[in-house]
Amino acid sequence: MSAEFGGRSGLQGKLTQWLRAGRRPKETAGDGGREALLLAAAEAGLPLAPAAHPAAGYRCSCDRVGCPTPARHPVSFAWQTQSTTDRGQIERWARHQPQANFITATGMVHDVLDVPLDAGRDALERLLAAGVEVGPVAESDDGRLLFFTLTRGTPEDEDEWWPCELDCHPETADEHPGLRWHCRGSYVLVPPALLPGEDRAVRWVRGPEHALPDPLSLLEVLTEVCARYIGEDADHSAGAGWPLRH
Repeated sequence: MSAEFGGRSGLQGKLTQWLRAGRRPKETAGDGGREALLLAAAEAGLPLAPAAHPAAGYRCSCDRVGCPTPARHPVSFAWQTQSTTDRGQIERWARHQPQANFITATGMVHDVLDVPLDAGRDALERLLAAGVEVGPVAESDDGRLLFFTLTRGTPEDEDEWWPCELDCHPETADEHPGLRWHCRGSYVLVPPALLPGEDRAVRWVRGPEHALPDPLSLLEVLTEVCARYIGEDADHSAGAGWPLRH
C-alpha cells in the first residue's frame, strides 16, 4: 500500500536512489484498491469527505465555469462537518461516487506540512537518515510533498487551535512556493486521488500505517530546506533577469 522506508539497513542509499530516480510506489491493485486505501486512511484517524475529480481535458467535475482548483476541492460547502472516519459512510461514498477524489480535513486530528517536492524529498531523506519518526507522507504530481502530523490543537482545547493562515490556503497554492501549514479550516487531497492531466495523481510515499508525529519534530528541517530551495530559486531568477516571485 505504500513504499516502506522504515528499515535502517541500507536506508539512506536506497531512499536517495528512489527519490532521485523519481520512482513511485505501486498502490493496491484491483477494483478494491481505491476503497482499501481510503479505509486505511480513515482507520488511521484521517477524517474524509468527497471531492471533485478530473473531467475531460483539464476541466473539473464541478459545474463551476473556470474552476480555479479543478479536482482539488470538496464537493460540499459543509465538508468540515461532513468529514468522517466512519467506515460505513466512506464505503457508501466510494461505491456511489466511483470517480470522486477525497479530501481530509486538517486541524481536527492531524495537520499537514506541505512543501515543494524537491525540498520535501531532501528533507525526508535527512529526517529518516537522522532517525526522526516521520509519519505518513504523500506525493502530489503538482509538485508538492505532504507530511501528515498530529494537530497542534483539539476541539476540546479551543484556545490552542491555530487558524489556517500560515501560507497554506489550498486555493492560493500556486502563489506560495514555500511551506504551507494546513491546520484548522484547511484540507488536502488524500491518496489515491487523480489530478487533471495524463497520469497525474496524489499517492502515498509512506502510508497511513505510520504514526502521526508532532509537527515540531519536523518543522526545523522542513523550514531550513524550504528556505534554501527558495533562496536558490530567487538567485537563479535574479541572475536570469526574471522577476522575483513573492
